[in-house]
Amino acid sequence: MSAPTTVDLGDIEIRFLVEADDSHGAATVFECEIRPAAKVPAPHSHDGFEETVYGLAGITSFTVDGEATELGVGDALCIRRGQVHHFVNHGATDSCFLSVATPGVFGPDYFLEIRGVLTAATGGPPDLGALMGVMQRHGLTPAAPVPAS
Repeated sequence: MSAPTTVDLGDIEIRFLVEADDSHGAATVFECEIRPAAKVPAPHSHDGFEETVYGLAGITSFTVDGEATELGVGDALCIRRGQVHHFVNHGATDSCFLSVATPGVFGPDYFLEIRGVLTAATGGPPDLGALMGVMQRHGLTPAAPVPAS
């Protein structure tokens, strides 16, 4: 097994512990550390994998199919294929969760490509079309925006 791949996205850091090659495609496993009030991925669903998350530090607020759940240390949540979800850290300290994606079709390349789009923005707003393209190439479907009332 190779050294863990770590991708720093500023307010979010992802550290892969098991990559697809390590598990013969059965799973990928990573830690996700989120700073308070971090910019986080847009609500989305996964087309080709389930994601089970397990709280390691702080509290991460997950919304899955419109239902909010506070994921604290020792709490777990399974996000099935097709479920629209989103997460945030509303706390005053960093939060961290362990994510297990099964099968292992989701890996560091997604986060590295996202980092490329964010870096290209040079401090300005990122190219939303480019972000959506990266998501779709890696099996994530952005959720339709909620119409303003």
